[in-house]
Amino acid sequence: MFPAQTLTFLRGLARNNNRDWFNARKEIYETQVKAPMIAMIEQINAELMDFAPEYVTDPKKSFYRIYRDTRFSADKTPYKTHIAAIFPPRGFTKHSAAGFYFHVTPKNIGIAAGGYMPGPDELLAVRTWFAKNHVAFRKAAKGPEKLMGKLEGSTAARTPKGFDPKHPADDLIRMKQWLYWTELDVKLATSPKLLGELIKRFRVATPVIRMLNAGLVKSSGTSL
Repeated sequence: MFPAQTLTFLRGLARNNNRDWFNARKEIYETQVKAPMIAMIEQINAELMDFAPEYVTDPKKSFYRIYRDTRFSADKTPYKTHIAAIFPPRGFTKHSAAGFYFHVTPKNIGIAAGGYMPGPDELLAVRTWFAKNHVAFRKAAKGPEKLMGKLEGSTAARTPKGFDPKHPADDLIRMKQWLYWTELDVKLATSPKLLGELIKRFRVATPVIRMLNAGLVKSSGTSL
């Protein structure tokens, strides 16, 4: 769980998103926001070892920087007003494969599982896998719905080149993302129940995440 100071800091940052305010409270950020998040990532990793060890992630790589990249954004505020962590499968970059994610904002806790930003090669691999395995996938995809809601994601306007628009998996093949997403009361952030709530959702989504990654190939050249 996070200390109350974590949410106090995030609420203050949302009202004062500027470098002077942040720099004056940098030590609070390091000790009451970043450090508890690293500790939470380590606890999640310990739990993942039990049911999804290939998703254990170095905390430094799992943790998202709070500094925003404003180079191509109309919004020039320098900081994110939430903290977040991601757990991709070993051997893949943060967004190339399906994995787990959560964030804490001043208003809620967001939890996600799935594929968010697959590249062209990953999209082709997942779609090709769907063409042969859609029946099993649809069955598995119902498992997380009670805790995570239905699988969703952006969809292409037409069937991708190389696939039959009359294929029974066309709806899955046209998707460009495959995501479960749910939000919990922010009060859980400072509750000892938080870890359990995260883990039971990651656990129930694991079979689907593994299916989404079944056709992908690691940078080492081996399949997941």
